[in-house]
Amino acid sequence: MERKVNLGLIQMKCQEDNKANFDKAILHIKEAAGNGAQIICTQELFKSPYFCQVENPDHFDLAEVIDEKNPTIKKLSELASDLKIVLIASLFEKRAPGIYHNTTTVFDADGSFLGKYRKMHIPDDPHYYEKYYFTPGDLGYKVFDTKFGKIGVLICWDQWFPEAARLLGLQGAEIIFIPTAIGFSRAEEGTTYDSAWKTVQQGHAVANACFLAAVNRVGFELDLSYHPGQTSGVGPNGESGINFWGQSFVADPDGVIIKEASKDKEEILICSVDLEQVNETKIFSSFPYRDRRVDSYQDLLKLYSD
Repeated sequence: MERKVNLGLIQMKCQEDNKANFDKAILHIKEAAGNGAQIICTQELFKSPYFCQVENPDHFDLAEVIDEKNPTIKKLSELASDLKIVLIASLFEKRAPGIYHNTTTVFDADGSFLGKYRKMHIPDDPHYYEKYYFTPGDLGYKVFDTKFGKIGVLICWDQWFPEAARLLGLQGAEIIFIPTAIGFSRAEEGTTYDSAWKTVQQGHAVANACFLAAVNRVGFELDLSYHPGQTSGVGPNGESGINFWGQSFVADPDGVIIKEASKDKEEILICSVDLEQVNETKIFSSFPYRDRRVDSYQDLLKLYSD
């Protein structure tokens, strides 16, 4: 018995005008829904440029309280209700003075707010100074039971950790969505990094017998601490920054990428999946769950086994 659902991934460039970014995302969401998408996901922090390239206290002004009074939440809820879609949207959350999160919100097809996921793994690397901005999440790994299926959500850096995807799989996630902002910040990274990025997520789909949808931004964004004359970067003229590599994709429970966006263009990727494939894979592949040796994994609770 088929259980087909259409996914919509919004891969876009961001500019300094945050209202323009939000307005563009709304238009893309409407277009995706008009083309049949039933579950639509934005990229990470879609309302602004990726501000974590520098440590700047002014950027905390971009954060917003996530509650029913927030105009952004109201608008996203209205979109989900009017378009009859499940909507997954990534936001910069102000929880309290001094406590901020990288948070993804989930709305059901009737506009109801199903909840949020706060990014658990926070990087602190050149061009990705997220520990300056984000407190690690404290809501755990969550699966949301929506009109069109059971979905789990991770955010960007979470995608490198198989434990996170496993905990969603154990809750019955049929699709794992991963809004992200990732790209090349050094010329020597070549084409191997994006290949590794895809491979590890394809592995999550296989290991957990589910679909996986990764949603990335695209285009070059300047490091605001860049000074003219520096020539070690990946910008058009050697500027320092991040060249976001796009390539948003959907992988099936066999790890096969069934649809993928380009490296350098804004795109609305529409992909039809049959959730019955999840059940079939679980029945015929015993390794994801039946043969797990939960009595032997104690060392996973250690940072490192010396």
